[in-house]
Amino acid sequence: MQVFGNVATQPERKKTKTTGKEYVEFRLAESQRGVDTEPTWYTVRVMNGREVQLSRGDFVKVTGKLKADYYLSREGKPTGTLLILAFEASKIAKPTKEAVEPVAA
Repeated sequence: MQVFGNVATQPERKKTKTTGKEYVEFRLAESQRGVDTEPTWYTVRVMNGREVQLSRGDFVKVTGKLKADYYLSREGKPTGTLLILAFEASKIAKPTKEAVEPVAA
């Protein structure tokens, strides 16, 4: 699965509780067009062990496997999130005005 959107939280380095393997986690807002204009929210876990050069607000492409992650909230209520186990998360530069408009000779 591929998702394009904006990094909504500062990426944070974490470790799994069972194996101690490091990963980077952040929230992603995928912009919608058409009738449904509300963003779709994902939790992204980049599991490849490499450093991720992303910041809050960056426009990114994330490639990985989509899963539903269910857990109990702090209030004890069942809840869940859409989780992407990513093997790639890369920043995409939005085209600048100069790149879009032809230069007059």
